[in-house]
Amino acid sequence: MSPDGPGLMAILALAAFGAGFIDSVVGGGGLIQIPALFTALPQQTPATLFGTNKFASVFGTTNAAWRYAQRVNMPWRTTLPAAAAAFACSYLGAMAVAWLPREMLRPLILVLLVGAAVYTFMKKEFGAVHGPTQSGHRELAYAVLLGGVIGFYDGFFGPGTGSFLIFLFIRFFGFDFLHASAAAKVVNVATNLAALAYFAPNGHMLWQLAVVMAISNVGGSLAGTHLALKHGSGFVRQVFLAVVSLLILKFAWDTFSS
Repeated sequence: MSPDGPGLMAILALAAFGAGFIDSVVGGGGLIQIPALFTALPQQTPATLFGTNKFASVFGTTNAAWRYAQRVNMPWRTTLPAAAAAFACSYLGAMAVAWLPREMLRPLILVLLVGAAVYTFMKKEFGAVHGPTQSGHRELAYAVLLGGVIGFYDGFFGPGTGSFLIFLFIRFFGFDFLHASAAAKVVNVATNLAALAYFAPNGHMLWQLAVVMAISNVGGSLAGTHLALKHGSGFVRQVFLAVVSLLILKFAWDTFSS
């Protein structure tokens, strides 16, 4: 099946729109975009499909980060060090794929996702009010540690990165859901760029399809950020719980069906 076919292109563009919408609010757009690519183009190598996915995603995520920065008081002292650490460590994560089996992470990630979902659901006030709790050297150290760990995970494995970022920004920095989502977008841009720095030079890209999906991803991102900024942290919290629940189902299926 050719990626240049108009019908296939339209389907993948629609998937990219949905992915951009979800990514712009809480992350997790890969739940839509990656399966769509693998189902529509089974003859392509995984690296090419992942590269095409990252190209589309980075434009939507960058648009979301820019729109949040215009409307939200961005916590740059936290997000920039976290983004820099995430960029560097995502390379290490990609390298670790060669000598660490990804399957060993699935049960652990499943447990962490369930824990995050239960914690968020039980603590109704979690992420409801923005009250940063870190400052100075401690804020910098926590930001670098968070960015490094999440960056490594994103490079090595990937699914759920945005959800983990939001949870950790709330839990350890005192952000509300809206500010945590905004900060997560900046870190996501860094990890996507790090991945593209590997995929693009090595030819792992369907350029025409990637450009069409990037445009659609930005469209979804515009819609998602509009709703997130309009309805605030309560809306982001609801979408967060929905996406984490889907991730739990996916990881449970992958863990127990293999």
